[in-house]
Amino acid sequence: MIRPPVTADDLDEAVHLAVDTLRRAPADAWDGNAGTLEWTCWETVEHLSDDLFAYAAQLGPRVPPNDREVPFVWAARRPGGPANVIHADRAAGPDGLLQVLEACGAMLAAMVRTTSPDVRAHHVFGASDPEGFAAMGIVETLVHTHDLAEGLGLPWEPPDALCHKVLLRLFPEAPLAPRPWPTLLWATGRAELGDRFPRRTEWRWDGTPR
Repeated sequence: MIRPPVTADDLDEAVHLAVDTLRRAPADAWDGNAGTLEWTCWETVEHLSDDLFAYAAQLGPRVPPNDREVPFVWAARRPGGPANVIHADRAAGPDGLLQVLEACGAMLAAMVRTTSPDVRAHHVFGASDPEGFAAMGIVETLVHTHDLAEGLGLPWEPPDALCHKVLLRLFPEAPLAPRPWPTLLWATGRAELGDRFPRRTEWRWDGTPR
């Protein structure tokens, strides 16, 4: 089977779907927890934005570091909160928060489009290429929007095609299942997958180039 590539267009689709879903949240719901996470919904969107920004930043230097992340200062705003570079201005409200998310997604998509596929950049799960960082950004977007949708009381089920592409790229060991979305939730420790595959307590993806 020929593996379909993960593209910047796929990343754009994932981010746009997430933003369109999150725009339906009540304005007063953002300080509740995001699903089973210990972060608020507001903090989780900042964390997701920060992930997308950080992946774009890794691809930015002419010679990306291969032993560490680009050395921005990541800092939490409260004990137990996410350590981010990216923080949204609370005065801008949820609309401003989602603009931050959209902007960070666009930065990563632009870097994926313009970076040579031969480039390799550091990630804690192994050095990866632009396609790998696009796939990581999509997984972060899909599963954190799942967390957010649980906390905000919103429906969320991303397209099978997106889930299938990133499963093949980052989780080649994942079991075959009728639907790729439940499999992606299982692969990222968020759900069981039938009787044979209990919820994972530890997980990681394989971002190494294919």
